[in-house]
Amino acid sequence: MPLETKLLPPKRIQFERMLTLDGEWIRSQVLRFFSEDAPHGDLTTESFVPPEDVASADIIAGETSVFAGTEVLRHCFFDLKEVNLLVEDGDTVEVGTILATLHGSARDILTRERVVLNLLQRLCGIATNVKQYIDIPAPEGFIILDTRKTTPGLRKLEKYAVAVGGAYNHRMDLSSAILIKDNHIVAAGGLKNAEAFARSTHPDVPVELEIDSIDQIEDAQEIELDGFLLDNMNPKEVEACVNLIRSFPSGESIFIEASGGINLETFPEYVWTGIDAVSIGALTTSARNIDLRLDLK
Repeated sequence: MPLETKLLPPKRIQFERMLTLDGEWIRSQVLRFFSEDAPHGDLTTESFVPPEDVASADIIAGETSVFAGTEVLRHCFFDLKEVNLLVEDGDTVEVGTILATLHGSARDILTRERVVLNLLQRLCGIATNVKQYIDIPAPEGFIILDTRKTTPGLRKLEKYAVAVGGAYNHRMDLSSAILIKDNHIVAAGGLKNAEAFARSTHPDVPVELEIDSIDQIEDAQEIELDGFLLDNMNPKEVEACVNLIRSFPSGESIFIEASGGINLETFPEYVWTGIDAVSIGALTTSARNIDLRLDLK
């Protein structure tokens, strides 16, 4: 007879991966970036490249990496005659791989080159960094989450790159979810008040509590929280907290994540502690830009 499988209730907090971006929004952003880089035109290019000149170019990988940027690249050169994407988001590319070919205004290609490469190098760097975590063995259903530790102005793009790399997106911004922290508890006059205020003002939004000691779980047993973020705890402390939370009457449906200082070296120690996820700021803060280049032909 087959072994009986224990069916666990779905978690009260769910996360998704943002793999698409609004085209009009991307275009508005890249136009702003281009304006920042050439507020009064590209003096070098305009000195000797006639406006009617047409050119072709290749964007080439300078190192092995995970590609992220199809959602961006097509909007960086929206007005060229041809933009051919030769790889897809999430593809592992080797040194020398041609990622895309361009054909159109030589002025536009040369003027936009640095900004486009800067964006792609950053996004590919994040996706490549994330993939290192994804490749580490973990329990079925376990997920890796990003954080709000992103570059101001690039948040959506960086979270998109995280998703391309295979991880999930935590709250997009402060308007997306409720996460009660120590200072919120102080401001509200206690945890019960903070949770009650949150439920009364946003009754349809799950409430998660950040804690840094097991003692705080005892205080939270009297209220119905949807999730716990275990902050800056070692794996043994995390496991003890998980066991206590799961012992609650509805503990199996509570979402539990660990966060705080988790990196590639320490990550494997956390994945088997019984938590549902880790949220890792290093996915974005520790990502190294990937070497890419644009060659005019």
